[in-house]
Amino acid sequence: MRFFALFILLTVTTTAWAELPSANDAAIRAALTSGKPTVADFGARTCIPCKKMAPILEELNRELKGRANILFTDVWKENKLGGQYRIQMIPTQIFFDAKGKEVKRHIGFIDKTDILKELKAAGLK
Repeated sequence: MRFFALFILLTVTTTAWAELPSANDAAIRAALTSGKPTVADFGARTCIPCKKMAPILEELNRELKGRANILFTDVWKENKLGGQYRIQMIPTQIFFDAKGKEVKRHIGFIDKTDILKELKAAGLK
């Protein structure tokens, strides 16, 4: 019984820290004018691939703080942004260079290595 309680505690704790807040229009605009490369992940808290990406995005957000912007937008909460950025499937990641220009779009789960590769191509130093 003690093991089960510990497992539940670890599961809840891991889920709680592994979610970036949902970025709204102002947060995305601020990131795109920050002079840093940005990845904006459009998904939903209930989407299985999105849930798998959540800890990766959180980890990258910590590791690249001050060098790149890592954003997550829940398209069910910020549905106007889904239309504005022409999101047709989730998750969709849009990579922007330091000038805020879209340079790449990816649909589906993407791992940490590939996110870093795309951010480097967008100007990550």
